[in-house]
Amino acid sequence: MADQPIVQVKDLAVGYGSTVILKDINFDVRAGEILTILGGSGSGKSTLLKHMIGLHRPLSGSIVIDGTDIVTAQGQQWLDVLRKIGVAYQSGALFGSMTILSNVALVLEEFTDLPREAIEVIAQMKLKAVGLQAAAYKMPSELSGGMRKRAAIARALALDPKILFLDEPSAGLDPITSAQLDELVLELSRSLGITFVIVTHELPSIFAVADRAIMVDRESKTIVADGRPKDLRDKSEHPMVRQFFNRRLEKVDA
Repeated sequence: MADQPIVQVKDLAVGYGSTVILKDINFDVRAGEILTILGGSGSGKSTLLKHMIGLHRPLSGSIVIDGTDIVTAQGQQWLDVLRKIGVAYQSGALFGSMTILSNVALVLEEFTDLPREAIEVIAQMKLKAVGLQAAAYKMPSELSGGMRKRAAIARALALDPKILFLDEPSAGLDPITSAQLDELVLELSRSLGITFVIVTHELPSIFAVADRAIMVDRESKTIVADGRPKDLRDKSEHPMVRQFFNRRLEKVDA
C-alpha cells in the first residue's frame, strides 16, 4: 500500500436542505486498502457513500479523490475523476432490458471511442473476472441475486477504476453466496490492486475482507470508531461499537 491516501475526506458535513445527517467527518483511504463503512440503520453510511461518488453535494468540506476535490471539480476534471471510480449499488441497478454483456459494454460505449469489437472483448473480460462469462447473454431476470451482484461489479470494473465503491454488496444473499462475494473482493484487491470502499453491516464480511473500518453514529452524527475490525471488537471503549461487533445490548448511562 502506498503511503499517500487515494481518498481524503476532510471536515465533511452532509445532509439534505437544513437537515444535517453527518458532520465533522474526517478520514483517509490508502491506495489498495479495503475500507468498510459501518453504522446502524439510519446512521448515514449510504448517504456518506453517495456523497463520496459525487451523487450529492455536501453541505461543507472536501472529498479528494486521487488528488482532485470532487466537490469543486467541473468539466473534464470531473469526467477524469469519474473514470477512476466504479460503483456497484445494493440492488445491482442493472438494466433489465439488456443482456449482462450489454450492461457492461454500455459503460465503455458512453466513456470511450473504442470500436464495437473491442468493447465486446473488454466486456467479456470483465465478466470473466467475476466468474460470469457463461452468463454474458442472459438477462438480469435470469440470474440469481449473487450473480446480479457480480454483474454489477463487472460493470463497475469496465473502465479499470482505481477505486470501487460497493453499497451493501451482501444484502439479501445467503451466507455461502455472501462468502463467495467476499472472496471475489479479496481476489480483485490482490490481483488488480483496487481500493475498495464498502458500506456494509454484515459482520462475517467485515472480518473477512476489511483492512480497516469506520463507524458512523446516528446520535452524534459523526465517526465514533476507526480501526482494524478485530481491534474495534476487542478493544473499543465505545458502548455502541461494542454492541455492534458483539451483537449484545449494553446499558448506557444517561
